[in-house]
Amino acid sequence: MILYPAIDLKDGHCVRLQQGLMDKATVFNLSPADQAREFAAQGFRSIHVVDLNGAFEGRPVNADAVSAILAAVEIPVQLGGGIRSLDSISLWLGRGVARVILGTVAVRDPALVRQACARFPGKIAVGIDAKDGRVAVEGWAETSELSVADLARRFEDTGVAAIVYTDIGRDGMLTGLNLDSTAELARAVSIPVIASGGLAGIEDIQRLVSPKYAMIAGAIAGRALYDGRLDAIRALELMGKVA
Repeated sequence: MILYPAIDLKDGHCVRLQQGLMDKATVFNLSPADQAREFAAQGFRSIHVVDLNGAFEGRPVNADAVSAILAAVEIPVQLGGGIRSLDSISLWLGRGVARVILGTVAVRDPALVRQACARFPGKIAVGIDAKDGRVAVEGWAETSELSVADLARRFEDTGVAAIVYTDIGRDGMLTGLNLDSTAELARAVSIPVIASGGLAGIEDIQRLVSPKYAMIAGAIAGRALYDGRLDAIRALELMGKVA
């Protein structure tokens, strides 16, 4: 089980949003590369990076910041946000990204996800962001009629390495991970599922590592790490016991 610290990029800076709203961004570090170094020094084994501007614009925007992160640390980096073509996927994997996360394109063009999985085995994850159980796209600005489980099942047996499931209503709100919904999704598919959105503190980690949620592959931590509500060392110790 892996705990991923999140670096969300807006205008070249490391920020956290509330419920995916760009006008509710708090800047936590002007240097994403420095933030990545700090996470690596704390003992994290991988970093979750999202190009927020890219997610809204449908193309990579914070490329310089991502490149700086890749140059700053040796641990794996998974990247999402605005990556919607095989060329973009190939570009980022070639620059050292360990895994690319596809979100909107997974809804709009599932065939591209299958092609990417075939071309880059083990390197493709699908990001499923949900509002009230329905999949949101375009940087969470639009909600589709597709259910979370229906979308996830589309990618069974395609080679998708993981699903990152985000409860948008909880994201950045410190109200706790939606572990029950995440576990339900994890039981519905054979693809490893990572929980995201709302992690509030060590209590979430304690719940996550309990046998009840053993089917969940990991979790993403954001604001709780930045504002000190989550002790990284203690959290990693707990996660390590079930790794």
